[in-house]
Amino acid sequence: MSMTMRSALPDPDYDHAFYDGVPAKRLFAWMLDVVIVTLITFVLGLLTLSVLWWIWPLTFIAVNFLYRAGTIAAGSATLGMRLMNLELRGATGARLSGGEAALHTLAYMVATAFVILQVISIAMMGFGARHQGLHDLLIGSVAINRAHR
Repeated sequence: MSMTMRSALPDPDYDHAFYDGVPAKRLFAWMLDVVIVTLITFVLGLLTLSVLWWIWPLTFIAVNFLYRAGTIAAGSATLGMRLMNLELRGATGARLSGGEAALHTLAYMVATAFVILQVISIAMMGFGARHQGLHDLLIGSVAINRAHR
């Protein structure tokens, strides 16, 4: 007797269009998001008459978390992901809720804080069937090509 596990997420063997080009798109989306977060952090430094520049790393981390969690909660994708036509889906196949977005962002930020975790995550995104990073695997999410509407 064998058991087969079914997932609400698209199967990469049968629905490969959902995963075509996702690693490269994730890389470009990530680069765009870093630029956006850096610009927001810089502008906040200007608005506070450079006070926040004294604590640049803390400001960057806070802005990064709020930006990612907020944009993912609002549309299941950061602005970079939206420009690359990607969206995140949870284990149920639905868009991420606010809590899932915060958890996804927290897991992402922990993974990026440690070089070995980041290297493993990048390798998983590049070579895994669903192109999931460690943070995606942890909460059961996946980045897929957004369906045309």
